[in-house]
Amino acid sequence: MASAATVLHVPAVRPADALELRDAVIVDLRTPGEFAQDHLPGAVNLPLFDDVERALIGTLYKRVSREEAFAAGRRAAAARIEDLAREVAAVAGWTVPPADLRARLLAATEGGIEALDEAVAPGPGRAPARGAVVLYCWRGGLRSRSVASFLRALGLDRAVVIEGGYKAYRNHVLGALDAWRAPPTFVLRGLTGVGKTLVLRELEQLRPRWTLDLEALAGHRSSVLGMVGLEPCSQRAFESRLLARLRRGFPGPCVVEGESRKVGDAIQPLRVWEALEGGTNVKLVASVDVRVRVLIDDYLAREDNRPALRAQLPFIEQRIGPRKWKGELVRMLDEGREAELVEVLLEKYYDPLYAHSDRGRVHATTIDTTDPAGAAAELAAWIEGRAGPEPAPRNGHK
Repeated sequence: MASAATVLHVPAVRPADALELRDAVIVDLRTPGEFAQDHLPGAVNLPLFDDVERALIGTLYKRVSREEAFAAGRRAAAARIEDLAREVAAVAGWTVPPADLRARLLAATEGGIEALDEAVAPGPGRAPARGAVVLYCWRGGLRSRSVASFLRALGLDRAVVIEGGYKAYRNHVLGALDAWRAPPTFVLRGLTGVGKTLVLRELEQLRPRWTLDLEALAGHRSSVLGMVGLEPCSQRAFESRLLARLRRGFPGPCVVEGESRKVGDAIQPLRVWEALEGGTNVKLVASVDVRVRVLIDDYLAREDNRPALRAQLPFIEQRIGPRKWKGELVRMLDEGREAELVEVLLEKYYDPLYAHSDRGRVHATTIDTTDPAGAAAELAAWIEGRAGPEPAPRNGHK
């Protein structure tokens, strides 16, 4: 931070440029709660305020005054600054010089909010070619600018901020997703348990960056039991992860698992959904025994998945027949009758749903997935052996 008499411009970079920086350390100064909802790829959360402090400051700003909010923030920042500087130093490979950081912060902020805002105004400048320390807060306001200027005054001249903060980054994500155009797309379809995800991930090993794994990005298998053993993410985090993957590009086609518009609670952006709906469909098949084994391995590989699975089964009982099945699916699980349970789920619930959703769909080829690695190799050879994907409507987009 700077004294009120000194204007210390803080170099600001656009979100798109920040994502292109090499060897950059990206520091998210927002609260843990804000960070958990979404953040820039690779960012580390070093909050200036915790969730309670941030809520208190916001309440004071709205209900009392800017000055009272600033005073509360100043006290919280003074208590936190020494630990924060050490944490930034640890991730940035920097050494904090000997100084009374709390006293320096209080002196630098004694002129009040307006003086500080003017002193740390964002200004022209460039991030270093390598090793930038990029800080951001919600809107590129005082949180990031004041911390960046304080660190620069201590000698960390690699510190820059993101112009407009997370909010600007979020707008960048939405714009980039809307501008994306898919390469030739092949969509893996088939009954639940045929191993679509297994084949997709084997294919990624054979042909790196051919695949788009939406379920991995969403932390959900896109079914009523799809969250078991996984960590579903927010819509914003899904879109951030998705854009990070799309920015890596596709050296060949895009191969993706067929999904509904929603992957768990995450909604696919329009351009990605258009690619799925307009892509060339590949049907994957496997015997019931193989499908049962795949699902048991997927859902019950860890013992601590069982409570989450058990909690979801009554919902399915209601859907397939509450009088006949009430409590029976739970009993099967509790009694260790997993194979019998999975067969019932496939026959009574999943297969009828898939048959309805797949009605009228045309498949260009069929591949058996008993051996996922072999199926992936067959799929790669089939795609490469085609003169090119068959033209498919993309709602007017090429």
